[in-house]
Amino acid sequence: MIEQALPGAHVEVIDETGSGDHLRATVRARQFGGLSRIQQHRLVKNAVQSRFDDRSIHALSIRTEVAEPSEPGG
Repeated sequence: MIEQALPGAHVEVIDETGSGDHLRATVRARQFGGLSRIQQHRLVKNAVQSRFDDRSIHALSIRTEVAEPSEPGG
């Protein structure tokens, strides 16, 4: 879902508890360039909002990084 919302992004999602509803996402994307950390996190959360709405995700920890054009996600 995140990769669809942010084409070309490098995304790693880890299930922190083994239950599938507490996740940690690291996202590196060129689309984050010029955005505040809050704006970056909003883009990621908006991409998975339907999973919060249907309660299949309870918690999501997000780490974002701006990708350079020559690296994954760039």
